Amino acid sequence: MRYFIYLRFDGTRYCGWQIQPGAPSVQETLEKALTLFLRREIQVVGAGRTDAGVHAGLMVAHFDLDSPASTHWMVSKLNGILPDDIGVLKIVPVRSNAHARFDAVARTYRYYVTLDKDPFERAYSWRLPNRPDFEAMNRAAQLLLQTADFTSFSKLHTDTKTNNCRVTEARWTELRPGAWAFTITADRFLRNMVRAVVGTLMEVGRHKITLEEFAGIVKAHDRCKAGDSAPAQGLFLENVAYPDRIFEV
Repeated sequence: MRYFIYLRFDGTRYCGWQIQPGAPSVQETLEKALTLFLRREIQVVGAGRTDAGVHAGLMVAHFDLDSPASTHWMVSKLNGILPDDIGVLKIVPVRSNAHARFDAVARTYRYYVTLDKDPFERAYSWRLPNRPDFEAMNRAAQLLLQTADFTSFSKLHTDTKTNNCRVTEARWTELRPGAWAFTITADRFLRNMVRAVVGTLMEVGRHKITLEEFAGIVKAHDRCKAGDSAPAQGLFLENVAYPDRIFEV
């Protein structure tokens, strides 16, 4: 029996989602909790990777059991075992061939910035010294909807077979005076892609590069042409979408 587990986490003290030797990861922590209370070795497959220090308002993963179990019971037990910075929202049965990564049709990330020095938000947003030109940044962001190859915003030397992505949403919105968020939705994302996009858009907002130069960076297919990656703490994975058919068990 296959299940999708929906969770959220504060990524501050983790090396990211994926298991890595000698460093705590969200995946490893979740697998240990599942293995402990189910009394059998459980492996989970996530909808994607998150970098060190990146958070998730919603992450999805799948795991298998030999027989059906009470999802309410599993959620309660897991939340009693997991550390305070990881919380399970729900567990749902899915088709036996459903895949948390490959069946996802869209993912949404949100990046938070602020002008305020708020000690309670320092681990969850990027504090900017001055207000950038968000109008110019939004004009540049619209070019991403017309882009297929995102090599300029991909981490170098990865094992990805293609750098093509289909972005369907990319925009900055003001949340309140002094605070903004960049929301981007795509069918898939490359490693470090969102942080590289945000860092390069910030160059537009600071008038260090023009809209035309941003377009040239996109077309260059060269990570060295783009700006520095934005800090990890402002980035959240906010949603992962799936087709209804995989829940028809």
